[in-house]
Amino acid sequence: MRLFRSCYRIPLLLLMFFVGLPIVFIFQLPGISSLPIAGETAGRFIVGLWSRYVVRSFGLRVKRIGTPLPGPVLFVANHISWLDITVLHSQRWMCFVAKAEIERWPVIGPIAKKVGTIYHHRGDNASLHGVMHQMLSRLQAGDAIGVFPEGRTLGGKEIGVFHARIFQPAILAEKPAQPVALKYGEKGCAQELMAFGAKENFMTNMMRVLGEPSRVCEVHFLEPVALGEEGRRKMADNCRQQIIQAMSVQ
Repeated sequence: MRLFRSCYRIPLLLLMFFVGLPIVFIFQLPGISSLPIAGETAGRFIVGLWSRYVVRSFGLRVKRIGTPLPGPVLFVANHISWLDITVLHSQRWMCFVAKAEIERWPVIGPIAKKVGTIYHHRGDNASLHGVMHQMLSRLQAGDAIGVFPEGRTLGGKEIGVFHARIFQPAILAEKPAQPVALKYGEKGCAQELMAFGAKENFMTNMMRVLGEPSRVCEVHFLEPVALGEEGRRKMADNCRQQIIQAMSVQ
């Protein structure tokens, strides 16, 4: 069955890459990207549409619970898979902070760069400072930003500590943070299956996931966390606790 599922999904994914991706690029061109479509700009609309088809190519049926805030918001989510970005884009446009290696990934890398992903070189303090500055500028300009405060995937077994520094731009811009819980499979049963396995790289993980059975992917938009006197550490802990609670709900 894995071979059968891969055989009919691979052509769908290739279609999204060789046909869909050029269309996405065209819609990002000046004069086209700002055109209104379905209540948002053409550039953002096509990213959401493309993301929904890509997610379906992997057999995922996205179910949204809750409502994403409009306008400039810091969306913070638990991190399971490289597909997390595409899943979130299928529900609401946002620019992401991601590790610099993603820029070199096939399919995901080109589209991530084109839609304004902010890249961070791990362990580089100068890079981190630049990321914070870009996040602040984007929020002040009215953009939404998506981040994974754990800083990395942890195999799907647990939710790591949220790095509080990533919340500083939201505090400076005086914008709220909204936690988002990502649950793969019924009751989150497929978290470990979707995550990187031992010694897996991007390509081997992608091919394995392509052969997985179809399953639901729940995206829980939780209670927004407003700015408070407690500061960024309290915001980070609040968001993390909400996500942990959502993950435990059966």
